[in-house]
Amino acid sequence: MRLVRSFRAALTAAATTAAAVGLALTGTGTAEAATPLPNHVFAPYFEAWTGESPAALSAQSGAKHLTMAFLQTASKGSCTPYWNGDTSMPIAASTFGADIKTIQAGGGDVIPSFGGYTADTTGTEIADSCTDVQQIAAAYEKVITTYDISRLDMDIEVDSLDNTAGIDRRNKAIKLVQDWAAAGGRKVEISYTLPTTTHGLADNGAALLRNAVSNGTRIDVVNLMTFDYYDNQTHDMAKDTQTAAQGLYDLLAQLYPAKTPAQLWNMVGVTEMPGVDDFGKAETFTLAGARTVYDWAVAKGINTLSFWALQRDNGGCPGGAAADNCSGIQQNTWDFTHIFAPFTGGTTTPSNDFSVALTPASGTVTAGQSATATVKTAVTKGDAQSVQLSVSGAPAGVTASLSPASVTAGGSSTLTLATTSAAASGTYTVTVTGAGASGSHSATYSLTVTGGSGSQCTAAPWAKDKVYTGGQQVSYKGHNWKAKWWTTGEEPGSTGEWGVWQDLGAC
Repeated sequence: MRLVRSFRAALTAAATTAAAVGLALTGTGTAEAATPLPNHVFAPYFEAWTGESPAALSAQSGAKHLTMAFLQTASKGSCTPYWNGDTSMPIAASTFGADIKTIQAGGGDVIPSFGGYTADTTGTEIADSCTDVQQIAAAYEKVITTYDISRLDMDIEVDSLDNTAGIDRRNKAIKLVQDWAAAGGRKVEISYTLPTTTHGLADNGAALLRNAVSNGTRIDVVNLMTFDYYDNQTHDMAKDTQTAAQGLYDLLAQLYPAKTPAQLWNMVGVTEMPGVDDFGKAETFTLAGARTVYDWAVAKGINTLSFWALQRDNGGCPGGAAADNCSGIQQNTWDFTHIFAPFTGGTTTPSNDFSVALTPASGTVTAGQSATATVKTAVTKGDAQSVQLSVSGAPAGVTASLSPASVTAGGSSTLTLATTSAAASGTYTVTVTGAGASGSHSATYSLTVTGGSGSQCTAAPWAKDKVYTGGQQVSYKGHNWKAKWWTTGEEPGSTGEWGVWQDLGAC
């Protein structure tokens, strides 16, 4: 991924023996069975160098599975991987161990990822760095057994894609790990995350897969990075995802002629970048695009949905460029996660779910007074889960609060809407959203304010031929509206809640 800002230690680490890595292939490491991933999984990337807790962000966002980025050596020539190449972050229970156990206890899991843009351009991707296939395999095994996981990801791009010796070593090492796992009755999956064109893998990506086939290495998922095309074209990112995946499917059909179409599609993974990618606004993945990709992914039966990265799933920098910590577009926090999260499934374990309701669902207050409602949650399937509550849609002059802001499904919270005299008279829709590991649900409250001194009708009238960008406001048919993203010609109120225009209330 291009946005990696790895804080690798400056100290040079000496190459180590396979024993120092932790597990020799014939040593004491066991291949006890971990819980397999679901047949279809949403697993966004987590930037492991930020100091944040993956378990906390998993709970807050509702993303039960995370792809943990990245593992790499501290220096070129080493055979010892660390998180972010940082020697203070070894492969050990002391580094992310408690977080990973928490995620697993909640029915999720992590997918540790080797490589990434920084490693792949500095010679610190382990198969580029280490020339001993046995030690590479031992490092992979140590990650598997230390964290008790069932899939490893290989993020291979830029220089590493053209390092044919490294590619061959990596695939040989993976084959050794697969043999070790099979002997111990353990399922271990391997995914390759690779850059793509809008019509499928470039020649070097295809060559990597052919090398795997020639080495007898099983690749379970080929995960396309459907962003950063850098071709100076304007993109429909959702459409390009589909054409890129079709190109990959066609290649996989050549490499694995015995597989059925369903099996081939189940080898496909897709990683998007929410909002503006590294190239710029011509390559912007929208919330509408995410819904299109989700529906397509379900219909095709692909294996993995992901995006780079969980920390970017917020609207903290609308109108800006690509960043490590925000999407560059107008959105609520976790919008992309909530769209993709229901993709996870395919296990025999009953899924958990919950509901959100408001009692009462409406109220009228004189400006300066407050209204309250009870937010009720209930378990509708499986077991109770933690539900994070948030509220949106409160107009100027109205403050919305929730107490408490987090409940266990089945619990209640109080919504308070405190108005001031500056609130404009009118009726407003306030939305309470509950986000849990299984996804999100919402309920609405209709607030009518009377006697307010504020004025809503300050925005210019909507014009059919004018271009609007995210955040701009207009008035139309007695309501104020705010654009969520770039638009022209779309009539406010004509496309429902998923349209570009957000209804800010009556004038």
